[in-house]
Amino acid sequence: MERPDVVVTGLGATTPLGGDIASTWKAVLAGTPGARTMDNDWADKYGIPVNFAATIAVQPSEVLTVPETKRMDPSAQYALVAAREAWADAGAPEVDKTRLGTVVSSGIGGIWTTLNGWDTLRERGARRVLPMTVPMLMPNSATAYISLEFGAQAGAHALVSACASGAEAIGYAVDMIRSGRADIVVAGGTEATIHPLPISAFAASRTLSTRNDDPAGASRPYDIDRDGFVIGEGAAIVVLESASHAAQRGAKVYAKVAGVGLTSDGYHITSPDPEGTGQIRAMSAALQDAGVSAKDVSHVNAHATSTKVGDLIEARSIRAVLGDDADHVALSATKSMTGHLLGGAGALETVFTVLALHDRQAPPTINVANPDPELTLDLVRDTPRALPQTDTAAINNSFGFGGHNVALVVTSA
Repeated sequence: MERPDVVVTGLGATTPLGGDIASTWKAVLAGTPGARTMDNDWADKYGIPVNFAATIAVQPSEVLTVPETKRMDPSAQYALVAAREAWADAGAPEVDKTRLGTVVSSGIGGIWTTLNGWDTLRERGARRVLPMTVPMLMPNSATAYISLEFGAQAGAHALVSACASGAEAIGYAVDMIRSGRADIVVAGGTEATIHPLPISAFAASRTLSTRNDDPAGASRPYDIDRDGFVIGEGAAIVVLESASHAAQRGAKVYAKVAGVGLTSDGYHITSPDPEGTGQIRAMSAALQDAGVSAKDVSHVNAHATSTKVGDLIEARSIRAVLGDDADHVALSATKSMTGHLLGGAGALETVFTVLALHDRQAPPTINVANPDPELTLDLVRDTPRALPQTDTAAINNSFGFGGHNVALVVTSA
């Protein structure tokens, strides 16, 4: 049986830059920073050395009903907001429910519910713990609620691979369609970890930027003065569909997810392999899976979190995969604007990669005042870059603690 092409027919997001796709993408192209000083006393109360984050732009309480917000952790709330937008964008298709699936991941899951529940137990006793605590905190809560929303019966999955979770979810969704399990899959990632404990933990590991006096300029991938990532929150969802199913119902198509590459480093629980071997294998596998050569690639949306070591390992890996063809590739690092959405990052950056090809514009990277001299790639800085009007391909990279590597190849429709 011939393997079906998988296309993107719907997009949805809620992010630090906007409550939907249109506002988020407009802000990205404008080079708008999403990091801001937090309106709370956490830094003083707990002695946290970081007082800023890329917080969600539109609270889900402005979009969802009160019963929905009460029975869902913020991570699931974000995902449901994004999924409803993506489903509507896809035309709310009529589909055999047994041929509809969901794959929505989170790197950490319902941590607000977990920690609030523990506080309630400690302070008020077991009788006051909410009966919905477990369905709210479980990492599959978002995908479960989205499957209920649309009646999906082909499978509801939640892959957890730290900061690669959202991209791996999309890769798994592609495989569901290719294998014949589903015609349509709602896929993506979500995260809601702007809470004192995760912030304290990341700060203790020395991976967060501490530019408290300049939150907007704190996320600076590839800048010589980068000092860590900015934690963000939000969700992004894509509706994936077999090309034949999309054509049959006359759906609009943004792009094709043509290649998936998945590897693991087997090296360290938090540090990437310094040789980038797993990253190189993931990108190479994705290109091979897509039937695309290095010369066909015009754009890369890099994982590029703004850490001293990680940014250059990835840059060297991209160069190793693309060789001299990397010279004509527009490199974007959009976490400079959105912050790092952890389990939602790979999904959001897949959306940006899809829109970059659809609109033929590579988004900018901001805050790079002094580019690292070791960077040998063509970084798009401050303003968008026009992409070729011909058929072209792009790579989206996502890497996570534990040595997870995901590369997705997106091609123009």
